Amino acid sequence: MRITTWNVNGLRAAIRKGFGDCLAQLAPDVLLLQEIRCMPEQLPAEWSAPVGWHVHWQPAEKPGYAGTAIWSRTPLEVLSVGLDDGGGDPDGRVITARTDGLIVASVYLPSGSSGPERQAYKDVWLDRFLPWAARMAARRTPVVLGGDLNIAHTERDIFYAAGNQNNSGFLPRERAWFGRLLDAGWTDFVRRQFGDVDGPYSWWSNRGRARELDRGWRIDYLLGNRPAADRCRDAAIYRHGGLLVSDHAPVTVELKDEG
Repeated sequence: MRITTWNVNGLRAAIRKGFGDCLAQLAPDVLLLQEIRCMPEQLPAEWSAPVGWHVHWQPAEKPGYAGTAIWSRTPLEVLSVGLDDGGGDPDGRVITARTDGLIVASVYLPSGSSGPERQAYKDVWLDRFLPWAARMAARRTPVVLGGDLNIAHTERDIFYAAGNQNNSGFLPRERAWFGRLLDAGWTDFVRRQFGDVDGPYSWWSNRGRARELDRGWRIDYLLGNRPAADRCRDAAIYRHGGLLVSDHAPVTVELKDEG
C-alpha cells in the first residue's frame, strides 16, 4: 500500500498547476491532503468527487483557509475530526479514518511564523496534540499519521540551522516537543529510510533561489506506530511536486501487505 501526504497550498491553485498529472505519477492508494483552502463545492466537478476515490473533506470554517482531506482507493470510515478533547477544530486541522485494515490521519499543525500571537496558538495546539498522538500510537492496528507538522525536528531537517534557532518551526521547545512525539511510539519513516543525512527537505521558501538550490526545511512527515513501522518497505520525498505544484513536496511511504 502506498500512502502519500501533501500540503497542496490551496487545492484549486494546485489543480491549475498540474496536480492531476502529479497525482497520476505518484499513484497513491491513500492520499492525505493539507491546506486545501476550499470547500469541495468550490472545486471543478471532476475534483469535488473524483472518480475512483473515496473522499472525506474537513475544510476550515473560514473560507480559503487551512483544511484537510483524506482520499482513498478503498472505502473510508471516518473515525474522528479534530482531537476528541472538546477543544474544537474550526480550522479543519485533523481528520482520522480507517481504510483497508489500517488507520490514517491527515494533520495540519499551525504555523507560528507570523508573530507571537500565532506562536502562542501553535504552542496550545502542540500541547493538545501530544496526548491524542500518544493514544493513536498505542493502538494495535497499524496507524499512519501524515501531514505538515510545521516543525523541523533536527539540524538535518533544515538547510541553515544556525540562522533559524529563534524562528518558529525550529525553536528549541518545538524540537524537544517533536522528540517527545517520537518517544510516544512513532517512527519517522523518511528519516529511518535516509539515515543521518541532510534532508531530504519538503518545503522551500518562495524567496531568492531556495527551491533551485534546495535550501529547504523538512516539516512534512509520515509517522507510523509500531505495527505500521513493521510493514514499512520504502519512503521518499518527491521534490518535483514542491517545485511544480506547491511549495511543499509530497511524501510517500510504501507498506507491505499484511501476511
